[in-house]
Amino acid sequence: MLTPSSDFFKRLLDHLNTAVLLIDEQLKVSYLNPSAEMLLAVSRQRAVGYPLENIFIDYFGDDAMKKMAYTLKTAHPFTKREAHMRVGTTEVVVDYTVAALLTPHEPPCLLIEMQQIDRLLRISREESILSNHQVTKQLVRGVAHEIKNPLGGIRGAAQLLGRALPDNHLSEYTQIIIEEADRLRNLADRMLGPRKLPDLQPVNIHECLERVRSLILVEAEGEVTIVRDYDLSLPELTADPDQLIQALLNITGNALQALRENPKQIRPPTITLRTRAQRQFTIGAVRHRLVVRIDIVDNGPGIPANLVDTIFYPMVTGRASGSGLGLSIAQDIIHLYHGLIECDSRVGQTIFSIFLPLENGHDNSR
Repeated sequence: MLTPSSDFFKRLLDHLNTAVLLIDEQLKVSYLNPSAEMLLAVSRQRAVGYPLENIFIDYFGDDAMKKMAYTLKTAHPFTKREAHMRVGTTEVVVDYTVAALLTPHEPPCLLIEMQQIDRLLRISREESILSNHQVTKQLVRGVAHEIKNPLGGIRGAAQLLGRALPDNHLSEYTQIIIEEADRLRNLADRMLGPRKLPDLQPVNIHECLERVRSLILVEAEGEVTIVRDYDLSLPELTADPDQLIQALLNITGNALQALRENPKQIRPPTITLRTRAQRQFTIGAVRHRLVVRIDIVDNGPGIPANLVDTIFYPMVTGRASGSGLGLSIAQDIIHLYHGLIECDSRVGQTIFSIFLPLENGHDNSR
């Protein structure tokens, strides 16, 4: 019969995926397992014997140390959900539980258990984005078809009426009907999305970005600076370059308009085009070995908080002159390649991040 020893329990803790820390009565670290070392990006030698607040930095938990001192005193455990922890220069989201360990004739200590939940939150958010986008896309396509069906009849009737009118001056009104019918038809075509199959070929994403950059610079007429921050080691994608350029241009064009229409712009208006590779990256519920990340960053006014969650829906726009289709079309294009577009926006910085798997398909998690 196996009798657990202290070495057994230590090995057990060392093999847990849950991050575990033991804190003494002075709120100093007395033990942390390898999972905690990895999560907090600190070695055992640099953590043990040092104050917990040196490595346990909760962004929105200024009273975390006070709560822990209270738990030491009263033995009342507590749990915090979705705590934002600072690890070096990055941020992780964790759930953590703090409980008191009371041993006769021994000073009390605290046991902290932490679970990183960034990946779970990301999967949940992305699955919601993908699901909502698919439902909305089907709805919009149905509406677009219903719009297009009577437009041909309206246009034809207006043409016949224009020919039958005795006064040429009155034909101006029928011409307005024809032009507006054409405008609606074009809008419906954009809502329906591309009709032709993609022309798949090896694509250098930086060539697409350079094409977008040249188009935006012409349109900007010297009003906006475009900064390039490329990882030139990225391999080629298999995609339709025209579609990728369209998606990138829709997003970058929105950034340009936001900068131009911002009367409170203090810093020089700037758009940054950045590329990076990310390994073992999850999109939805699928993990990909290698993903290209393209960030389009502007230092404009930001997107209103009430629009951030819906900006990829068709007909949603924050500009009076916008059609509300550019971002929806861009998301549709990126979805063709099993990718995703995300947005993070605040005043002074808006980042649209495009994630494209280099496998050009689903990669089974393993």
